[in-house]
Amino acid sequence: MEENKTFEESLSELEQIASKLESGDLGLDEAIKEFEKGIKLSKECSEKLDEAEKKINILVQGEDGQLKEENFIADED
Repeated sequence: MEENKTFEESLSELEQIASKLESGDLGLDEAIKEFEKGIKLSKECSEKLDEAEKKINILVQGEDGQLKEENFIADED
């Protein structure tokens, strides 16, 4: 697997794997191989999303009316 795939490329490949598995046309060995590949891609996508979340900053207006930059903190629902 390429290390420099974009999130979108990895997600697209993951969707293709899911379609192959859902079709039921793969033999057991091939299905297992594709499933393992899908798990790896899923982890890569998750890691990329975590990295992106850490990078996101938001601008908020302080009490003095000035804009200031703060780290984005996602709700942990």
